[in-house]
Amino acid sequence: MNIPGWVEIAIIGALVVLLIADVWFVGRRPHEPSMRESALGVAFYVGLALLFGLGVLWWSGGRYAGEFYAGWLTEYSLSVDNLFVFVIIMARFAVPRQYQQKVLLIGIVLALVLRGIFIVLGAAAIERFVWVFFIFGAFLIYTAWKLAFHSEDEENFEENALIRWSRRALPMSETFDGAKMRTVVNGKRLFTPMIVVMIAIGTTDLLFALDSIPAIFGLTKEPFLVFTANVFALMGLRQLYFLLDGLLDRLIYLSLGLSIVLGFIGVKLIFEALAENSLSFVNGGEHVTWAPHIPIWLSLSVIIGTLVVTAVASLWSTRRAAKAAARNA
Repeated sequence: MNIPGWVEIAIIGALVVLLIADVWFVGRRPHEPSMRESALGVAFYVGLALLFGLGVLWWSGGRYAGEFYAGWLTEYSLSVDNLFVFVIIMARFAVPRQYQQKVLLIGIVLALVLRGIFIVLGAAAIERFVWVFFIFGAFLIYTAWKLAFHSEDEENFEENALIRWSRRALPMSETFDGAKMRTVVNGKRLFTPMIVVMIAIGTTDLLFALDSIPAIFGLTKEPFLVFTANVFALMGLRQLYFLLDGLLDRLIYLSLGLSIVLGFIGVKLIFEALAENSLSFVNGGEHVTWAPHIPIWLSLSVIIGTLVVTAVASLWSTRRAAKAAARNA
């Protein structure tokens, strides 16, 4: 990429300032945002991502701009899938509506930190060991298979060992105290149920990061694009949660669409690993010349096409089911 180092640092700094401002705003005034506020927030972050992609186009050309847009769309779609689990967690722990925004924001910050760590580790591994793409590709194909055939598991959120331990080991109050994680009851300092919610959100973020980072490395090997695509996908997630509140249940084929996208990227990664192969037990350690190269325009087309078809089919199917239910009522 031809983007100067000082520009990259300035962009990352601006995104950090924007995130801090968001945290400060929600911390000062926890509330349930209106549809108008949520729509404006989503439009702002989507517009910012589109402008950033145009900046990449101007600095580095169409290839890298295409890689950013493909990575951003993939991460954004995975983030929407993440919202399904967030909705279940909020309902499971009966988080008051006006405090859900703060929970989401903290969850987003945790996700950014975790993904930042995975990006650094992933970039270092790819630079030294090309065969890591075999592992990434196989993992994405396995994840795609799980999404396609076990998507119903999303509706059955199960508490993991860390959540169960926190319930037993931490001195905890029976009720929430606003959005606080600590409170005083009868002179005793106790944790509130909010700490368990945060643990649930954090561990969920960790699992989703394991899917998303290999996926985006299948579209671009530029750590700066990987990081910024993740930031832009996550920073509008809080507003998107409230904007799509009634729509999430209607995206019934989202998991199937994501499985196609992840499976496609997984195959793409394996082809790239074969083309640059150096493992002695694969083709005698030689590059596999027949492995096709999938250009970024094709990847972008597959991602956009799959997501559009998924969204249209989901909305059409649920609308048809609702009409049938109304006729039979």
